[in-house]
Formats: sequence, structure tokens, C-alpha cells
Amino acid sequence: MLSFFKKIINKAPSVEQQTTEPVEQTEAESGLEPVIYSRSEHNISRSQISSNALKVLYRLKNEGYDAYLVGGCVRDLLLGREPKDFDVATNASPEQVKQAFRNCRLIGRRFRLAHVFFGREIIEVATFRGASEQVQDLQKVDQDGRLLRDNVYGTIDEDVIRRDFTVNALYYNIKDFSIVDYVGGMDDHRAGMMRLIGDPETRYREDPVRMIRLVRFAVKLGFSINPECEKPIFQLADLLANIPAARLQDEALKLFLSGYAVETFEMLRHYGLFAHLYPVAETSLSSEEQGFPKLFIARALENTDKRIAEGKSIAPFFLISTFLWDAVKNQANINQAEGMPESVALQQAASQIISQQVKSTAFPKHIGVAMRDVWHLQSRFSNRSGTRAYRLLGHPKFRAAYDFMLLRAETGGAEPELATWWADFQVASEVEQKKLLASLTKTAPRKRRRRRKPAVKNQQND
Repeated sequence: MLSFFKKIINKAPSVEQQTTEPVEQTEAESGLEPVIYSRSEHNISRSQISSNALKVLYRLKNEGYDAYLVGGCVRDLLLGREPKDFDVATNASPEQVKQAFRNCRLIGRRFRLAHVFFGREIIEVATFRGASEQVQDLQKVDQDGRLLRDNVYGTIDEDVIRRDFTVNALYYNIKDFSIVDYVGGMDDHRAGMMRLIGDPETRYREDPVRMIRLVRFAVKLGFSINPECEKPIFQLADLLANIPAARLQDEALKLFLSGYAVETFEMLRHYGLFAHLYPVAETSLSSEEQGFPKLFIARALENTDKRIAEGKSIAPFFLISTFLWDAVKNQANINQAEGMPESVALQQAASQIISQQVKSTAFPKHIGVAMRDVWHLQSRFSNRSGTRAYRLLGHPKFRAAYDFMLLRAETGGAEPELATWWADFQVASEVEQKKLLASLTKTAPRKRRRRRKPAVKNQQND
């Protein structure tokens, strides 16, 4: 894993002002001079681009506006990957985009975006955003340097400064099929390097989530991280405490449901970021015994990556439940020591640990309910007498709880024989199920019956 790490602002109208005038374009107002890569100097072909994205680009161009593909879609096309979505940047105002497309809806209050609908596909169109010194009066920051309000229209060379990473700041120009590069993104792309635009510490303080995004993209793309961008993370990870827990939950899902959960987990822990997403889990990991819970979590992450690679669905609650399981068990033991019955102790522990966790990543209530079910059902797998096994088999969360128990068995947290019995019971016929249940009574140790003491004779009656 160590080898993996080694490898690896012109004044513009504010958003609140609805305008029907295109954003006035001037030459290199930010002081940046672009490098233009002609069609022969890159590998992006229009045949790789969504036909609907091309419709949007050509319509804007024919209406007299500048129109570019930008961001992750350009990055992925250069890598030969199929983009998940296509984003367009333009000097047309949102209202002008809406006038050009009947199938368009404007969204957002802080910064207006245009969504152009083609059935299930949505092409997002954003007006260039400004970021010059002349609008710093709009750039309010908190005491840690985090941006609170920074939404103005601008020009393309200002728009590029607003983006996070150089490889995500390449613009594909529909006019001549060239790539416009203001920040050395093509060089970093070819070198497989993740680099922030601007001073790393300043950019992290503006938005601490950039540290998480950096890790996600580095792992996803297989890129290394520029040392100057890497160094401040160790000192600034604590800034994540200022981010709303709901936003961190969204970012955490992107991290672990991207198909590279194992590498992401290791890198997050390396930089001290995981502790700010799942502090309860980090506490357990720092005091692990015989490889648990790290082995348990690692196996869950491996299975998650495998399911994604196979195109199978993923239940976020399942992965989160593995992160918190060790803490729940330990808290349940404490509760039992204080005199609580076993089932009550576990239920109380689940509530206590979830209450702690949602302060960092605020997952929806239904996820918490599902996790409670999975944890509570673990103790029921060993209670199979009578109709209990049938009732457990019919529980809505049986499959998730069973998979959870399998993970425990694979990593030393549950008896392998128990996992084997339940694997057989699920697929057995009714007759075979009865035999499996009968085998439990045969193999179960018989309780010794206490012998009754013989009655003492009353010697006086002899």
C-alpha cells in the first residue's frame, strides 16, 4: 500500500441578477494564457460524445454563444473511459439557455444551472462563473477561510480558476474540436498527477471537502498526488469538522461506492481523513485485537467492490453497519455489565453509537433502522429451535443479516458451522429443513437431571 501512495477572481453580474445579456468575454482577464490543443493533438472524437450533449453544444454555438464540454467528461474521454454524464459550460446566461431549449429547467438558488432533458439523460449547462479580485466583496469566508458566498457570472478564464483540479479543468471547444487548457491540466493528465488549482492550503480552507475529493479521484483514476497538495492534508484534516454532516454523508457514499473502496479506505486512514468521517470506527480500529475489526471491514469493502464490478446493487446501510459493528458490540458489553438484559443492551448500544455517528455523517433515518435490524438479528442466528429459524428466514432484513453473519464467520467473529447450517437451511426442502432442525436436538448437549435425594426415614416411627 505504501507503493500505492508513492505512485499515487473583472466584475460580473451576481447570480441573483437575472439577465438576458450574454456574459461579456474579454481576453485572459485572469492573467492566464491558454494552451490550445488542436484536434490532432488529442484523442477525443465526437463519436464518443453523447448525441444529446452534441445537440446542446451545437444549438448554443448556432445561437451565437460559446459552448464547451468541461470537467470529468473531458477527463474520462481522454482516458478512453465512458463518462457517466456530460457537463457544458457557456457564456450564455441561464435564461438564454432556457430560451434556446424548450426541454430546459432552471434549478438552484445560489447559482442558477440549466438542465436540458432528453428522456432520462440530463445535460447540465452552467454559465461561466467569476472569480476575480473585483468580486472579493462577495467572497465571504469564515474564521477558517471557508467560502460562505461566492457566486457570480464570469468568463472562461475566470471559470477555470473556480475548479478544483487541473485534470478537471479542460474545455472541449465545439467550434473547432480543440481542448483549451489554462492550468496545465493536459500535462498533469499525461503524467497521471492530481494537482489543485492555486495554493493548496488556501483551496482546502475554502472548502475542506476538496481533501476528500482529491483522494477519491486519485484512487479512481490511479493517479498520484502532487506532493505540494498532499502535505497540507495532514495538518488541515480537522477542518472537516466544519462541514455539515449531511454533505459529508454524500461524499462518503461517493468514496466507498465507486468501486475502489479498499484503496480509498487505506488512503483516507493514511491522511487522517477517515477519523473525521467515521470517528467511532476509527476508535475501534486504533485498538483492534487480532486483526479485528480491520479484517472484518476490509472484507466488507472487498465484497462491495466485487458487487459493483459485477453490476450488482449496493445497500449503503450494510457497509456503514460493518464500520460501526465493533463499537456497538463493545458498548453492548458495557451495558450488560451495568445490568441490562442482552437484547436490551444491544438495542441501547445501537442507539448510542448511531447518535454519535450522525454528528459526523448524517445518514437518513431508514439507514439507521436497517442497521439496527442487521445488528439485532445476529443473536437470533444461534436460536434455531422450534419455529424460530422459520421466523428469522422470513424477516425482511434476513438476507442482509445473513451476509453480515457470513462476514463475521469468515473473519473469526462467528462460528463457521453456524454459517454452513444457515446456508443449507435456506435452500433445503421442507423435509430437509425439518431434518436440519432435528439434528440440532441430537447434537445439543443434554442437560443432566438432578438426582433427587432419598427421603430420610423418621427413626421415631421405626
